[in-house]
Amino acid sequence: MMRGKHILLFGYGSHGKHIAKGLIEDGFTMKIVENDAAYYAQAREDGHLDVEQIDVTNDAMLKLLEPQKYDQIVCVMQDEHLNVFLTLSLRSLFKSSYIIAISDSIHTTKKLKMAGADKVIDMYEVSANKIYNILKRPIATKILEGFVHNTHGITLREMLIPQGSFLHGVMSDDLDLSEYGILFIGLIDEELGHKFVFITTGVNHKLDSGDTIVCLGPKEKLEAFEMLIKEEQRP
Repeated sequence: MMRGKHILLFGYGSHGKHIAKGLIEDGFTMKIVENDAAYYAQAREDGHLDVEQIDVTNDAMLKLLEPQKYDQIVCVMQDEHLNVFLTLSLRSLFKSSYIIAISDSIHTTKKLKMAGADKVIDMYEVSANKIYNILKRPIATKILEGFVHNTHGITLREMLIPQGSFLHGVMSDDLDLSEYGILFIGLIDEELGHKFVFITTGVNHKLDSGDTIVCLGPKEKLEAFEMLIKEEQRP
């Protein structure tokens, strides 16, 4: 992910926290910048020493951070709109800096690229590629599965849509599971001969009873949602 060793990390929300932990474990030095007081306090509580709380919409305050001195800038603000705005501001102010941005949706990925990010890591695409590897090379990726689970606190889960489920008939483009704290990655469509379809393909598929959806998230949230789809059925 990173080419240099000195990182300026904007954001300590759900993704930022795990990224910060991973960077330290991999030997990077890092400064964390937060806009939100609660996330700033959490970063300090987690033992990070070089943490600063500023208004990231203020260009003057961004300049005081001297981002140009860092090998990489990583934008992973919890608020996706703020993350796009920050990326745009940093690119405008520091044209030679290398900016990496993290995205949770296809639409946000497009905005971040337009805002000037040198590299956008789309969580959907990362997860989709990981699923592909699991399906094609299960033994080789078993270790990777354990690494992702241990480092990021997330895992994958296949869930069969039962008869009468409220998911039956829902279009894949309309399935937003963010309120349950998980991501919908793709599905195994029985009408297509048990073919796995990534959500990133851009093709809108109708979910049917008997199909299997594949989701990414914390183990306990995945288990809770799987129980929900089994219990909440249409009359």
